[in-house]
Amino acid sequence: MRTAVVLFTRDLRVHDNPALAAACANAEQVVPLYVLDPALGKLSPNRTRFLHQALADLRKTLRALGGDLVIRMGDPVAEAIEVARSVGAEGIGMAADVSGYARRREDRLRRECERHRIALRLFPGLTVVDPGSLRPGGGGQSYRVFSPYFRVWRAAQWRDEVAAPSKITLPQGVAVGRLPSLPDGESPDAAEGGETEARKRFSTWLRHLEPYADLHDDMPADGTSRLSPYLRFGCLSPLELANAARENEPYVRQLCWRDFYYQVALAFPQISVKPMRPAADSSWRDDSDALQHWKDGLTGVPIVDAGMRQLQAEGWMHNRARLITAAFLTKHLGIDWRPGVQWFFRWLLDGDVPNNSGNWQWVAGTGNDTRPYRRFNPIRQAERFDPSGVYVRRYVPELKGIEGVAVHQPWRLPADVRRGLDYPGPLESHRDEAVWLRP
Repeated sequence: MRTAVVLFTRDLRVHDNPALAAACANAEQVVPLYVLDPALGKLSPNRTRFLHQALADLRKTLRALGGDLVIRMGDPVAEAIEVARSVGAEGIGMAADVSGYARRREDRLRRECERHRIALRLFPGLTVVDPGSLRPGGGGQSYRVFSPYFRVWRAAQWRDEVAAPSKITLPQGVAVGRLPSLPDGESPDAAEGGETEARKRFSTWLRHLEPYADLHDDMPADGTSRLSPYLRFGCLSPLELANAARENEPYVRQLCWRDFYYQVALAFPQISVKPMRPAADSSWRDDSDALQHWKDGLTGVPIVDAGMRQLQAEGWMHNRARLITAAFLTKHLGIDWRPGVQWFFRWLLDGDVPNNSGNWQWVAGTGNDTRPYRRFNPIRQAERFDPSGVYVRRYVPELKGIEGVAVHQPWRLPADVRRGLDYPGPLESHRDEAVWLRP
């Protein structure tokens, strides 16, 4: 093959990028292409900023290899076909994805490639194990329970990692286009995007991986990798990460959860809007005031408010805090999970359809949890995973003067102390305060 186009989507890296590696191995000239789709640019200022940082970093890396990143704006199918035809490309390669939007894009691109006699080839790379490769017995499309999926996933033959290309030759005369200007994000302390930053954090994380089992639920210690935004945009290969951490079972299990929800979303593309268990989705309360207080981190329950404020400050939230805040909205306030999905999508750098929506449905009892009626008591969770109140005081400065575990229940403080706090009491709209105070 003389010329190939690689359409980047959520694989913004050169290390272990199967689509890019195949193009460089089989074509004399390669056009790395990214199309800025206006339909996706409105979703999240945080993710848009992270994306633009990742694109700038990818262009710098590709230029160091002798190539470049070609930037276009518009419909990705139309732009990919136009670029391919302009350089006489025989083929287009891209990473397969599972969201409804991605699959519609793939179907349209396949039809257009057939019409213009251009080969289209899809590659793995967004997950450790391809979402469609593991099927349960009995003809099911996907595993609905995590544990059996994990056993099969752990025993599966993972694909081989592919090396970064040593050289890329871009066809002469291609207008590479300008990088988009860097927009303002909403979170002042958000992480920086790009493969360079991802690999730096990856190397650091591997040196601190051993105590993960003991620290991953320790909220003040913040002992998680914080690599999820880089996985979401493909700045880091999930396979490379899984191989590097393969002997650390607790961490590999978390990577498997990510793959699990990808295969769920492949079988159930309405995961963001429709319950997987409709019978558990019929008794939500309409309370716009309580919903707004939850969004603003002003529920009066410190551990919940700390999580919601971390979300806005950093575009990220500790996993334990995600469980606590989501459970508080759905199981204690009784509010529909879908507004929670959308609020997290607005802020999270790592927000994607499979994992954000899948986890929300799990917590709400409408998804893949084998115990759909479980509850997370926020006070007990706080006392267990933030026993000295360090995490709460980090994000709720109104409570910095409260010592120890008392910070988790400020309504129990003496009246004169409570009056001195610029912090609300628990929401009056709780259906039953005893529900979330009991063990």
